[in-house]
Amino acid sequence: QVQLVESGGGLVQAGGSLKLVCIISGRTFRRDVMSWFRQAPGKEREFVASINQSGTGTNYEDSVKGRFTISRENAKNTVYLQMSGLKPEDTAVYYCHTHGTAYWGQGTQVTVSS
Repeated sequence: QVQLVESGGGLVQAGGSLKLVCIISGRTFRRDVMSWFRQAPGKEREFVASINQSGTGTNYEDSVKGRFTISRENAKNTVYLQMSGLKPEDTAVYYCHTHGTAYWGQGTQVTVSS
């Protein structure tokens, strides 16, 4: 059974930082490209960042470039999203996703106050 479990969300003031964590079980994690998505109220789910299997290649949505960093630890079956310089428009539920599959986490809420 494949499970993706996110944690690390919360309430933070604008300009603050949070680190999201996603632990994956039930798959050979090191073979998977991993992504973070987010969904704000009333909006569609959108891509935030992705990382390749070895961690040497990353991609970011334009609005988070220079503020967010995706990383992974294959030995721990874990992917991270370090978020800094947070803005109110970053408020959303953040989801971990195994690229090319139907596997999603349950989401973790990030709320940025102005």
